[in-house]
Amino acid sequence: MRAVVQLVRSAQVSVGGEVACEMGEGLLALVGVGQADTAESAAALAQRMVHLRIFADDAGRMNRSLLDTGGTLGVVSQFTLFGDARHGRRPSFVAACRAEQAAPLVEAVVDAARELGVPVVTGRFQASMEVSLVNSGPVTILLDTEKLF
Repeated sequence: MRAVVQLVRSAQVSVGGEVACEMGEGLLALVGVGQADTAESAAALAQRMVHLRIFADDAGRMNRSLLDTGGTLGVVSQFTLFGDARHGRRPSFVAACRAEQAAPLVEAVVDAARELGVPVVTGRFQASMEVSLVNSGPVTILLDTEKLF
């Protein structure tokens, strides 16, 4: 699984002009599921995001996690994270998991994060979403359960 994780002051996801979710301070994660991903991948990604120490401590150093700050995790599915644009101009998405297998794995990330004690909000799977956010820092981290980056 892959995630683009952004430290945010606030974020909102809308679908068809209707607010699907909104959050205050926390992490907004765009999450992609690959063909080889499993429930274990989902749990590992949730662990990494919840424990990721990118919030400032009293000395201004990135040393606190969502658990330390009481922040919210926003999860938005995004299959395009598995887009391969190395050849030509049109990305290939063959490495992305099919929707019927990806949906329960994205939900497994959400469930695992909630079990770790973090409030979680989500977009709508397979919907055309409008995501707005106020990035803090800006801080953006790339995560991959295969540790490719």
